[in-house]
Amino acid sequence: MQGKIIEYVDQSKFICAMVQQENGKRLHVLNQNGREVKLPVGRVVHVTEQRFSATSREDILTLLVDVAGLRSSMMEPINLTEIWELAVEEKESAFSARFLTELAFDDAATDDHVAAFLRRVFADPFYFKYKAGKVQVHSVEVVEQLRKRAEKEREKEALLEEGAKGLRAIFDGEEADWPDKEKCLAMCADYYVYGNDTDDPALTKDLLKRANLSRLHDPFHLLVKAGVWQEDENIALLKADLPDAFSTKELQATSHCLEKYADFMDENRVDLRDLPLFTIDAESTRDLDDALHVEKKGDNYLVGIHIADVSHYVKPNSILFETARERATSVYMADQQVPMLPRELSEEACSLIAGVDRPALSTLVELTPAGEVVTSKIVRSVVQVKRRLSYAGVLESLADGSDDEMNILSELAQNLLARRVENGAVVMPVPDVNISVGPEVQVTLADSSSLSRTLVAEFMVLANVIGAQYVSSRMEPGLYRSQEPPRQRLYEGIQQDLFLNFKQRRCLSRGHLRTVAKAHSGIGADCYTTVTSPIRRFLDLVMQHQISGMISRKGTPFSEKDCSGFVGNVQNGLSRASRVRIGRHRYWLMKYLEQQGGSGTVLDALVLDVQSRRVQVVLTDILLEGDLPKGRGVQPGDMIKVKLGRVSRLDNSFKLEW
Repeated sequence: MQGKIIEYVDQSKFICAMVQQENGKRLHVLNQNGREVKLPVGRVVHVTEQRFSATSREDILTLLVDVAGLRSSMMEPINLTEIWELAVEEKESAFSARFLTELAFDDAATDDHVAAFLRRVFADPFYFKYKAGKVQVHSVEVVEQLRKRAEKEREKEALLEEGAKGLRAIFDGEEADWPDKEKCLAMCADYYVYGNDTDDPALTKDLLKRANLSRLHDPFHLLVKAGVWQEDENIALLKADLPDAFSTKELQATSHCLEKYADFMDENRVDLRDLPLFTIDAESTRDLDDALHVEKKGDNYLVGIHIADVSHYVKPNSILFETARERATSVYMADQQVPMLPRELSEEACSLIAGVDRPALSTLVELTPAGEVVTSKIVRSVVQVKRRLSYAGVLESLADGSDDEMNILSELAQNLLARRVENGAVVMPVPDVNISVGPEVQVTLADSSSLSRTLVAEFMVLANVIGAQYVSSRMEPGLYRSQEPPRQRLYEGIQQDLFLNFKQRRCLSRGHLRTVAKAHSGIGADCYTTVTSPIRRFLDLVMQHQISGMISRKGTPFSEKDCSGFVGNVQNGLSRASRVRIGRHRYWLMKYLEQQGGSGTVLDALVLDVQSRRVQVVLTDILLEGDLPKGRGVQPGDMIKVKLGRVSRLDNSFKLEW
């Protein structure tokens, strides 16, 4: 090959070179850029048939530059479409470059024509592909695919170019509109929420990079400025992919069942509408699923625990049942509620609203004054609540002793609690953290063990225990909660000490959901389930169906296999809901800390544990746990002052300092 001009491709560019020496499979060449290169023969794309006599380095470089220029100018007139249309009709699929070039130049193809043709093939990959010294002809199908791919690339580039300008303008507070605006904003939203789990994360990264919006939370602020998100958008809810609304199909099913099951009085339902029922809830509660009443029965008391009969409306295998199964639970947050069932059911038809007849499942239990269960039964009923009470109102009436029913129930509840504790129940009264969202975030602590809350809680626990016993004693399928004894019990009885309660919580065994009834140490019961919140929990709805079927002598609608399948639904749904609830709770606490002054704010903290590299504390005003670097002589149980180093609600993180 010595003296011949070759062409090879380097970084997508054609390079002309003259062979100086041939050594086996490598060529020593001088290229048009004046570089001497040892080139593998396999990289050569074209070789001239002619040998050239130029001998000086300057003459060779001049020749190579002229040849390269000539061939580049000859590329443009070459019509690959026409050549391809002729070649694609041939039986063969690969040809020499010279053969295909001669189709265009009527047998007058020179080395320069052939080289120009090859350059054109590399520049326009639709019709041909150069491989191993041959030019392969693409089929009609491949050409169409390549055209579509190229069109997509052009659209992609247009989206990136226009989108980057538009997004940057929005971020800078300017008005911007372009054809793909909604698409670009949706891409940014998906990427911020799901990261690399989106359809094309690389494309969104490129879009944001071109818009100079590559910082972690730039997409969030962009979407707020664009009006897509609110300033306090619930990212935890979006990440969980938990729907906060109901589909048209679900709402239609709701209307249908309300109409179909409007009449809830039948021969198996007991009329209890004359009983003096009352509900006790927070003033903001809308889904009222439990009510109580009490009456004297000789030396004992008959207590009614009345639960909204959601099973009357939400039938097995119905659309609404599957909706409840998917959601598993309602999710309550400081700024919003995501109900398990449409509000027409949860807040209206199933809610025990005062003065309105409602279907219910009523647990009627006779108790001694000491809180011992004498008899109990569960009936399908029709009830009407006479009074709606609040926790605060009941607490006031208990303080002045003005309501006899509350006094009786409170004393019974205290005795029920004492009996559970005697049976090994682990009671850890940690205050509730109440968050009020407004122009400023307000955080207050409420006594979770107040007399009014204990009154309600103990009778709900009692109804749950009786419900579990009712199903399990008859060997019917069900869903049961259980828990092994704590890994370590730090105290007996009820302890109000915040430090001990936090420590005891860390020693609890993991709870289980099973289809077989087992003991629940935390409750202090031989078997336990939940039946008292069918509006809010799928588990309770399932158990309500089982109990209702048994009472009506129609049999339980769900088999052992069905219940086993429900376990996974409940666990997955509760886990998802917990992530949303905890994430949102922490968000508001982070924002509260930001509003309190952010970095440098001094806070009260309780030392929970001292480890080799860190000190674990809880901020006592908001019950938020955090870490300090080890470095001072403190002991578990000490109250200390800490300083807020940094806090970010979007990062959902904060740092404490001494």
